[in-house]
Amino acid sequence: MRKLLTALTLICSFSLLTMGSAAFAAEPLPADIVQLQHDWAKANYHTPEKEQEKAFEALAERAHQITEQHAQSGQNAPEAMIWEAIILSGYAKAKGGLGALKQAEKARDLLLAAEKANPQALQGSAYTTLGSLHYKVPGWPLGFGDKKKARAYLEKALQINPNGIDPNYFYADFLSERGEYEQAIQHYEKALAAPARPGREDADAGRRQEIEAGMAEARKKL
Repeated sequence: MRKLLTALTLICSFSLLTMGSAAFAAEPLPADIVQLQHDWAKANYHTPEKEQEKAFEALAERAHQITEQHAQSGQNAPEAMIWEAIILSGYAKAKGGLGALKQAEKARDLLLAAEKANPQALQGSAYTTLGSLHYKVPGWPLGFGDKKKARAYLEKALQINPNGIDPNYFYADFLSERGEYEQAIQHYEKALAAPARPGREDADAGRRQEIEAGMAEARKKL
């Protein structure tokens, strides 16, 4: 009887381990979301500044359609919402001014919904983007910006993906804006050392340029 119980315990332990591994394994994204990633990189890094607002507006419309399709199918809905939010954030940045708050608010709401559905989606990217929105958007009474929330979200993103290029870059950028230059440089360096993301070479190349520029500026302030 004791041997049987031991065997059953080992089987259950192994089953839980393999289920946990499967749950945290990164599954390939569907082609429509992958295309959004590439089109975002093109709009963000390879489109002239004066043409970015129009490019992001069209991309945001397509991203919303993709989000609705995935919501109806019940598959990859959080991932689609995160990418729509990232694109809306780019649209807000390109648009600028108080008129951009509408896009920023839509992005925030999508990210909160994605967090509720699956906080681990895209290695915690909802937290990274929420953090960046909260330190870029003006605070009350104009907008929802909140530096304390920004720090909390970015640190949560780093807990999920401590070596990722994006969470380290945005945390470094936040720290630099707060005048915490030494710590910012540490995270800029960690972002530069982040492993390459297969299939995201276009985004990685543009992000590394931003990292190098941010790190050079932070070093000047020391």
